[in-house]
Amino acid sequence: MAIAILKLLLTPLLIGGASLGARRWGPTAGGWIVSLPLTSGPVAFFLALAQGPAFGAAAARASLAGCIAIALYCTAWSRAATLRGWPGALAAGAAGWLAGALAIQPAMGWPIPVLFGLVVATTAGALRIVPAAEPLLPAPSTDRRDVGVRMVTATAIVVFVTGAAPILGPGPSGVLAMLPIIGSILAIFAQRAGGPTHGIGTQRGILSGLVGTAAFLAVVAGALEAWGVPLTFMAAIATVVTVQAAILGALRRIRGTAAATAGAESTASADARSIAAAIREG
Repeated sequence: MAIAILKLLLTPLLIGGASLGARRWGPTAGGWIVSLPLTSGPVAFFLALAQGPAFGAAAARASLAGCIAIALYCTAWSRAATLRGWPGALAAGAAGWLAGALAIQPAMGWPIPVLFGLVVATTAGALRIVPAAEPLLPAPSTDRRDVGVRMVTATAIVVFVTGAAPILGPGPSGVLAMLPIIGSILAIFAQRAGGPTHGIGTQRGILSGLVGTAAFLAVVAGALEAWGVPLTFMAAIATVVTVQAAILGALRRIRGTAAATAGAESTASADARSIAAAIREG
């Protein structure tokens, strides 16, 4: 009973906070928040409590491999967003996720460092393919009810996966925990309100946070049986916070460099126009 109550309280609080962040800071930030282990983390946690550390660790390993499917989902959505609108983007993203989920099946038993490296490489490749979003996208104006939809949906996923886990087994449970339902809801609302740029911004945000989620899952998968539930999840949370902080710092530096370059180019262009005008006047 205590675990059931915790499921009904913890998951909606996490998703509600992510949704409010998206509303305040824009779709890219919202995608970054949603990419955190807000579903896969609770699933692994509750499975470890209910089914034992070995089961939870195996599910976390499967979720780690499932990060690759998320990267393919983001890529497919983004490439289709400007051509087919959000319905076509959703269909393309779902097809990309399914292809990835099927492709990773042989990799489920690979060593955790190898899986983590594969996630990093796939995510980096996806970020190169996904169209660049405009910086500082404004938060789209959306109905307040969409936050409730996300909270209910996320809670339903966690309750379903953890309830069906004894039948499905740890591998399918871990992969299902990576279903991009919450990201899709966020992207649909963002794209409907602000157009394809906002939908793509959401997907880039998800990709930017995916390595942190993979690091979290790698710690859980590798340490849960040896360290137990409390210590492992504290270490995993510390890991994802550290990784995400490093990524945010790198993104700020990149944006700062890009802004400085753009400013220099703008100044040079203005100088060139001034010189040309002076020549014409002379």
